[in-house]
Parts: sequence; C-alpha cells; structure tokens
Amino acid sequence: MSAGADTEVLGGGLVEARALGWRERASTRTLRRDGRRWTTWTVGVVLTFSVPSVLLVALEPLMAPFALIWAAHGWAVCRMQAGRGVKSIVPIGSERSMARPRDVGDGAEDVALGLLGDLVGHEERELLARTGLALEHGSLGVWLVGEQGALLIEPPGRRIHSFCVRVADAQDLPAGDRVAHLLLALREDELGFLTVSNMNFSGATWRCRLRMKKGQRAALDAARAAVA
Repeated sequence: MSAGADTEVLGGGLVEARALGWRERASTRTLRRDGRRWTTWTVGVVLTFSVPSVLLVALEPLMAPFALIWAAHGWAVCRMQAGRGVKSIVPIGSERSMARPRDVGDGAEDVALGLLGDLVGHEERELLARTGLALEHGSLGVWLVGEQGALLIEPPGRRIHSFCVRVADAQDLPAGDRVAHLLLALREDELGFLTVSNMNFSGATWRCRLRMKKGQRAALDAARAAVA
C-alpha cells in the first residue's frame, strides 16, 4: 500500500505532522524500511562482537576468557537497545511517570483517568488499570500507549517498534491526560502519529519482553494475543 493511499484512508492528518514539512511522511513502506535498518544494525553488532571472539578462541583456546568478555559487550549493546525501547513508553503510575504528586483532595488525576477510561473498551480499561498502558487497535498493528511514547506490535506479533513522542507542555497535565492526548492523536491519524514520533527501537518482540517489568509484560502479552 502506498503512502498516499495510507494517508487517504486515515484522514486529513495531524496538524503537528503537516508542520514537519522537512520530515518524510510516514507510511507502511517507511516503517518497514526503518525496521530493516534496525535489523541490519543489530546484525552488524552481533557480527562485530561474535566473529572476533570465535576466531580468537580458534587461534588460542587460552584466550577464551577475553573472547567471552568481548562477546559480552555485544550482548550488552543489544540488551541496551531493547531497554531503551521499553523505557520510552512510561506507563501510568510507574517510577518514571511525570505525574505531579497529588495533594489531599486533589482529584485531577482521578478525573483524567476516568476520562481516559471512557475512551477505551471494557477489556482495554481493565488492562490499563493493571499495567498503566492503553491498548489500541490500528491499521498497522496493535499499539500500547504510555505517557511519553508507544509500542507498535506488528502482525503476527513477532516484531515490535518503539516510538518516543510527547504531548507539548505536558508537565502540568495529569498522567491520564497525557495518555489520552496521544491516544486521540493516534486514532485521528496513525501515520501522522508515526511521522511526529521518533523510533528508538525495532526488533524481535521477545527482546523487549525480557527488559519489561511484570505489568508491562502483561500488556505486551495482551497486545500479541490481539494482533495474532
């Protein structure tokens, strides 16, 4: 499907996306292209650290400890890649949440969460309460939306993309409002949402799952079940 066809199906587009005239409009083609770039980069990391390690051991078995240390560096780089992708979404109620501390009698956060709950279905509302992430079905796959970003799980669930995107002047907004803003933007223009977002990871779903906490894993499992 071409970028023009995608844009036409998803509507007029976000104002923020139209303002980024210097950035290429996102499409299924650009999503796959960027995913391939991430795969190529990851393969390069694996080869850079694994091939010399194997050759070193083959030439001198006593150098195995040094080869393992070198290979461990490559493993750490790949691990940090996935960790960066996981950290970008920031579930509601997490330690990294930007939500301001609530004073006694301050119901702004409760109201925001209530309005956010009205935007999603019953099952998604229950998942949101357990995990702090909002599940949304899109034309590209299933999304998990947090306060500062979103995860896209592509069919059939083996590949995941992580995007960093924030609401302007979000510091004074309750966490629920931040997620609601991103969720509504995603519904209005999925490709425009991609256009204004920055991809910070793309790869195998299991790589992200290893770096997730229990609540995030539950959300990811639900998303994979929904997209399969």
